[in-house]
Amino acid sequence: MDNRFATAFVIACVLSLISTIYMAASIGTDFWYEYRSPVQENSSELNKSIWDDFVSDEADEKTYNDALFRYNGTVGLWRRCITIPKNTHWYSPPERTESFDVVTKCMSFTLNEQFMEKFVDPGNHNSGIDLLRTYLWRCQFLLPFVSLGLMCFGALIGLCACICRSLYPTIATGILHLLAGLCTLGSVSCYVAGIELLHQKLGLPENVSGEFGWSFCLACVSAPLQFMASALFIWAAHTNRKEYTLMKAYRVA
Repeated sequence: MDNRFATAFVIACVLSLISTIYMAASIGTDFWYEYRSPVQENSSELNKSIWDDFVSDEADEKTYNDALFRYNGTVGLWRRCITIPKNTHWYSPPERTESFDVVTKCMSFTLNEQFMEKFVDPGNHNSGIDLLRTYLWRCQFLLPFVSLGLMCFGALIGLCACICRSLYPTIATGILHLLAGLCTLGSVSCYVAGIELLHQKLGLPENVSGEFGWSFCLACVSAPLQFMASALFIWAAHTNRKEYTLMKAYRVA
């Protein structure tokens, strides 16, 4: 094997490993989108009511999003979290300070919620199904797992190529990484579109802002790494095969 192809293969493997780690971390964390809101009053009854609605099995999209807006919520592919005051008081609330004690409470999305229909007017089941938001949500949930699976399958093929001491099978690895990159890019695009459509339906309250979190950024970084690894895999396999064919033809001649 030519040193050029071996170097390209090693670099592609490193890029593939980094993108896999980034993608796995992105899927497993809860910071795809973050809301920033003013500190709320330390009211035990209000906090208990918000928390009960937030964790309820009957909580609809509007109910838990209102809590996310109000209590510095973060959203991942699997969970939603809010930050509420830690200590509650039955008497008048204490004076608020910058070191206000808070605790993060999280609730996982059930599989049923992941595939549940979204409504034209969030929370209003009589407003009709919003097919665009429904399928955007499903794609943003499924595509990252498809991407991760394709990369793992590609790594298995690459391992077989190393055992066989041949670069040619890595063409399949490159194609799988290309497909994985497209899935990751599709997932990121679906998420952005879904968030924008949600905010059009449910306008952010006054003094509340939102931004994409570091989990989302990891997914964004993972996609170009997958494309670069794919290009290197395909280039190394194709060029090595082409030079081998020319050398064989030269020897025959």
